[in-house]
Amino acid sequence: MSVHTLTLDRAAPRKSAWRRLAARDSVARRVDWILLLAALALSGLGTVLVWSATRNRTGITGGDPEFFLIRQGINLAVGLALAIGVMWLGHQRLRSAVPLFFAFSLGAMLLVFSPLGTEINGQRAWLSVGGYTLQPGEFAKVAIVLGMAMILAAQVDAGDREYPGSRAVLQALALAAAPLGIVVIDDMGMAMVISMIVLGMLLASGAALTWSIGLVLAGVAAGVLVWTLGVLDQYQLDRFAAFADPSRDPAGVGYNTNQARIAIGSGGLYGKGLFEGTQTTGQFVPEQHTDFIFTVAGEELGFVGAGGIIVLIGIVLWRALRIARGATDLYSTVIAAGVVAWFAFQCFENIGMALGIMPVAGVPLPFLSYGGTAMFASWIAIGLLQSVRMKRPLSA
Repeated sequence: MSVHTLTLDRAAPRKSAWRRLAARDSVARRVDWILLLAALALSGLGTVLVWSATRNRTGITGGDPEFFLIRQGINLAVGLALAIGVMWLGHQRLRSAVPLFFAFSLGAMLLVFSPLGTEINGQRAWLSVGGYTLQPGEFAKVAIVLGMAMILAAQVDAGDREYPGSRAVLQALALAAAPLGIVVIDDMGMAMVISMIVLGMLLASGAALTWSIGLVLAGVAAGVLVWTLGVLDQYQLDRFAAFADPSRDPAGVGYNTNQARIAIGSGGLYGKGLFEGTQTTGQFVPEQHTDFIFTVAGEELGFVGAGGIIVLIGIVLWRALRIARGATDLYSTVIAAGVVAWFAFQCFENIGMALGIMPVAGVPLPFLSYGGTAMFASWIAIGLLQSVRMKRPLSA
């Protein structure tokens, strides 16, 4: 056999592999790379910002300045693995496992009231397992998205109805009411996010508009009732008071929001430089690596850097909306819409509370804030979006 023949034989498999990769129906061609790269950019930037916010905080790092950098890097790696797993399984194949996943999520949420539960900043929403803290409510968001989509789309995708009927809507609302009832008193931030997910999915499903209007009115009535009956904890009342009057008790209830705005405002146009923020280095902003991670970007990267983060978030939402629009079955459409509602409201609330235009509600900034379960849930959502896109017809 000649050298020329050997060269051709070795080149053939490589050429064949390249053709498979470039084929119109290949996984590489079906993946939404813009969405993936935007989410990766947010997660990578968030990991660096978490490092900047924690490297000098010996009280929580145990003297290791890279402790949170490594932990968040691991969180990101696990999140990516979960996204790949969801893409491989596919949202349609996961449909049969939704009841089991929902039951697991609901059970984990109830466990926070057991001895395994841990209270952080007045909220009993975490489980402490083997030195790690998990927030079951993050997985409940995924369970609600999948569960409501399955119920709302069942008859429509089967061809029995054009839009979800009253029975399907009531069943979907009942499903969401269980986790919402667990968090509504103790974790108002999570309750608001879940409520927006439910509203967004109802609107996307094509259900009668009266259901969405009724849900909004019921939410307002419930808020008034909760406030009137005085069932909110004092720290929750203090947060609303600080939002209504930022100048009230600046050293007490208004401290977080005042320090957050000082940090963001001091960054100017281009920021003080990564790791050079005086507010961040001086540890003036509480919970800066979690709920107030946006203040690190505002101070150290300035208006340009913080604006870039908002642009990346906008790209994620834009691609998710395109995926929802391109879906050919209601189940897929409603899943994508639920993720859009989830990300859109949670980002608005988190950035808004850092800027002082929304009350402090204790919700993380998706992809950027430190936290394992929050990162895992966000990347599972990306996996669901990619799965919806990959299952659309080639001509779509």
